[in-house]
Amino acid sequence: MIKVITYGTYDHLHQGHIRLLERARSLGDYLIVGVTSDDFDKQRGKINVRQPLEERIAAVRATGLADKIIIEEYEGQKIDDVKRYGVDIFTVGSDWVGRFDYLEEYCKVVYLERTRGISSTEIRSTVKFRCGLVGYTDYINRVFTECGLVDGLEVVAICANDTSLLEEDLLDSLLITDDFDEMLGTVDVVYIHSHPDCHYDQVKRALKAGKHVMCEAPVAKSASECDELFALADERCLVLMDSLRTAYSTAFARMLLLVAGGCIGDVVSIDATCTNLKTNRPPYSLSRETAWSSMAAWAPTALLPIFQILGPKPKSVAISSLCDPKDDAFDYFSRISLEFPRAVASATVGTGAKSEGSLVVSGTKGYVYIPAPWWKTDYFEIRCEEPSNNRRFFYQLDGEGIRFEWVAFLRMIDSLGRGSDGESALRREGGIGREITRAICEVIGSFERGANVRYLEA
Repeated sequence: MIKVITYGTYDHLHQGHIRLLERARSLGDYLIVGVTSDDFDKQRGKINVRQPLEERIAAVRATGLADKIIIEEYEGQKIDDVKRYGVDIFTVGSDWVGRFDYLEEYCKVVYLERTRGISSTEIRSTVKFRCGLVGYTDYINRVFTECGLVDGLEVVAICANDTSLLEEDLLDSLLITDDFDEMLGTVDVVYIHSHPDCHYDQVKRALKAGKHVMCEAPVAKSASECDELFALADERCLVLMDSLRTAYSTAFARMLLLVAGGCIGDVVSIDATCTNLKTNRPPYSLSRETAWSSMAAWAPTALLPIFQILGPKPKSVAISSLCDPKDDAFDYFSRISLEFPRAVASATVGTGAKSEGSLVVSGTKGYVYIPAPWWKTDYFEIRCEEPSNNRRFFYQLDGEGIRFEWVAFLRMIDSLGRGSDGESALRREGGIGREITRAICEVIGSFERGANVRYLEA
């Protein structure tokens, strides 16, 4: 029996894929097909894969051409697979000529001519979502750059009252307007990074205009407003996604899985710190209307791992804040203390004050340590009582996770178009569950209302 093995992503399986599989099958008696995992695709720089792994596997299985389907998860796996399965022939498309010659030491290597004019990239690019960015900070420059790397997405407009921090390339090539409704008339999807006071109103107007929305957290300043927005999105069959790019970091996601699997025992405490000295508060910001409080700027990020690990329903929340003497709803530094059944947590946030921006998850068998800045997670450690049992994990993080967040957003739109509901689509992308978005909005709302807040003298 001659065994043949081939590999691919098989995103939006098309006739070109099928013809390659047919020709690979004809080379022997038994065909093994390796489907690359989402994480391995990211490591290889393939950020635009639109279909999740299980859908891509199902599509390959449906062809009836594969005798065995395996998942490719790491660099160097091809050698392991050739040895493990006793493979006689390795084959792949001709666009990889020479790349896998090293496998000739283990088996025969055959490069197959690809079907011209058909590719997953071309299929993804046939549908372009016109995107509008809303915001006035220099972060919009980074978002614009990252969007340019995502297939099927084109930024066509920016809505901002102040463009002084935007780069000239953006100002010269896009529709620039301070009229939100004018921008809505030119786009299919909206990204909102305006002042947090504006989020609820702008998200609502965008959804009513039939636009998919990704909004920087917090999407609203109360749980009731959050519920209203998600209900509106479901009613209009639209995607509303909370934007917290940390959630789409591979390292952060792996850390959550390991903790859930009991690697540090039962979690008893979480301490998350997010601070920065490059503050946008008065007198450093252009005006009081453009400044973000510490709670609005950092609390969603700091609360993310707490709610993802311990759940979105704390028994109690208490906030201690150093606030503007003229405005109790504008804090410079705050500590949020939360109690859960059998666990406690704290989230420390600040603008204009600096602390060690680390994340520590404490358990009964050890703890997880993520060094500063933990919200740009690419590395973490599991530390134990016995140092020899410590483990280190590193996963490359490109673009601070922004590009992966956008790919997840477009995947959710695709899933919704195929009949999935908004919450199911979100969960399939490993994003932030609605209950967590709601819990974040409730904490922000509690601070805004002065509930359970202790004000410190400035």
